[in-house]
Amino acid sequence: MRAKRPSRNVPGWPSTSASDRAPHEQPDDEVGGFPSSYELTGSPGLVEGCAAGDLLEIDADGLFQVVRRGPNLCIQAYGRPPFDAESLESLNSAFVPLGGLVEAPTDRRFIVVTVPAAAGFPAVEAVMERWAASVSVLVEWGFSNVFGPDAEPLNWWLESGV
Repeated sequence: MRAKRPSRNVPGWPSTSASDRAPHEQPDDEVGGFPSSYELTGSPGLVEGCAAGDLLEIDADGLFQVVRRGPNLCIQAYGRPPFDAESLESLNSAFVPLGGLVEAPTDRRFIVVTVPAAAGFPAVEAVMERWAASVSVLVEWGFSNVFGPDAEPLNWWLESGV
C-alpha cells in the first residue's frame, strides 16, 4: 500500500531530518537493514494504511510502503463537533480490557485507537459501535490499516496468526 506523505510534520509520521523527527518513529539506523525505513511506535491519525509496530520504507518522493506489519489495528474516529474530554475518556476505558491505547490531539478533532489485532474484530467493532452511539457528536470511524485502496481486505492479520 502506498500513500502520499504530508508536506508538514504530522505526529506519527516520519520526518526527513533529525531536527524535526516526530516522536513516533525510529530512524533506519535503529531499525536495521532497511534503507529509509521507520518503525512506527504510534498509530497516525491523519495517514491511512499503517499502525504502530509497522515497518515503513519511505521513497525519495515521500511515498511509503509497509515492509513489515506489526501486530496492531489502527482505528481513526472523527467527530463533528470535536469530541469532548468525557467522550475520549469513555473510549479509553472501553479499550483498556482489549489492551488498546486511545490518543487524540489537544483539540480532540480526531481520535486514534491502537489495539492488538489479537483482540479480534468483533470485540473492537462492538466497542466502537457502543461508544459511537453513546456520544453527543456525529461520529465517523473506520479501520485505517485493514482495507486496501479498492476496499479489499488486506488480510495481513491472517498471515501473522492472529
